[in-house]
This record gives sequence, C-alpha cells and structure tokens, in this order.
Amino acid sequence: MTIEKLPALLGEALTARGYTTLTPVQTAVIAEEADGRDLVVSAQTGSGKTVAFGLAMAPQILDGGLVSLARDPAALIIAPTRELALQVSRELMWLYGKAGVRIATCVGGMDASKERRNLQTGPQIVVGTPGRLRDHLERGALNLSALKVAVLDEADQMLDLGFKDELDGILEQIPAARRTHLVSATFPREVLDLAN
Repeated sequence: MTIEKLPALLGEALTARGYTTLTPVQTAVIAEEADGRDLVVSAQTGSGKTVAFGLAMAPQILDGGLVSLARDPAALIIAPTRELALQVSRELMWLYGKAGVRIATCVGGMDASKERRNLQTGPQIVVGTPGRLRDHLERGALNLSALKVAVLDEADQMLDLGFKDELDGILEQIPAARRTHLVSATFPREVLDLAN
C-alpha cells in the first residue's frame, strides 16, 4: 500500500517525516487481509514497527479520517520499560499530531498525579508500562471499557521481566471485542501462549 492510500492526515505526517514508501512490516499490517484482525507481528528494531502498529490501529482511532470524540481511550499500548513507552509515545505523537489525537503516557518514575490529570482529558491513545497502568486501573483513573485495540509491544521482554500478573490484570479489564496486536522480536513459547 502506498502512503497516498492512508488517511490523509497520517499520510501528511509520514511525508513530513521523509517517508516516500512504507517498510515491509508497515505494508503488511495495513494490507486488506489484516484489516480488522488481531495481529502477531515479529519485527526487529529499526523495522518501523511502532509506526506499523500506529497505522494498523488507525481505523479504531480515527472516525472518517478525523479524531474520534469518545472520552475513553480507544487504544492502549503496553511496553516493558519506561524508555520504550516514552519512545512509542513520541512516535505516535508525530504520526497522529495533525489529526488532533491526544496521547497520555503512564510510566513509573513520573508524576502519577499528573498522569491521572492527563487521563481525565480524554486521550484516544494511552501508552504505558504494566505496573503503572495497573495502578491507574486499580485507582479508577483509567477506564478501558471502550477500548478498541490493545498493543503489547516487546511482549517477550515483558514476560522476561516478570510482568505476566500485571498483564493479566490489565487484559481482564479490556473488552473481549477488541483488536489485539502482539509485537515481539522473538516468539518464545510463553509469548505464543499469551497471544493465544
């Protein structure tokens, strides 16, 4: 798929960042056969996977090419580390900035009360680490009842770091009728079990 076939505001953002074509993983996740489906994506660092899952979830984030006006998040991205969550958040900010999509980042080591205030503004996308997301859920600051897509980024690392209980607690509060994108450089047995 070419950039011209994407929602106009996303295409403009990509062009502004110097994209002339999409990478193979980006093309694969927005192909017609992937539309509306859960995805298991194996992609190495530098392959453009963050932009890929950003593009894949566009139908759940944008309503007719414009930002949805829903008050609760439509997308949740869970990353194993603060650094990765912040990097993902920055990538999605430039990708969705022209569309007016609000993004809240929730990670350990940051001001939790400021995060709660950001969650009250009605972000369409929430990016965070398992422990901090679980904390906001338990305190009632994060409502995932309207979630349309969940992305587990670097799921293999999350399981290596012992986040299975936090992930289970978060996934229990997400509607069953959602898209799930599992992104990982490798797929050990535990990650495949989680995917299933």
